[in-house]
Amino acid sequence: MPKLKTKSSAKKRFKMTASGRVKSAMSGKRHGMIKRTPKQVRQKRRTDTLSDPDAKIVKKWMPYNR
Repeated sequence: MPKLKTKSSAKKRFKMTASGRVKSAMSGKRHGMIKRTPKQVRQKRRTDTLSDPDAKIVKKWMPYNR
């Protein structure tokens, strides 16, 4: 069986937790911060876990990171 390649874009954007969930940065923080309330900007600093359907797709892109 040949080795599977990891998607380079996925390994830069996602990390796996010890329990197998997928961590990612919060969305909506690339530009336009002046429109956001200070509370929104503060809450988007942390990471978030993906929903199960989205995590299933990301895990397919990262075959050896489980």
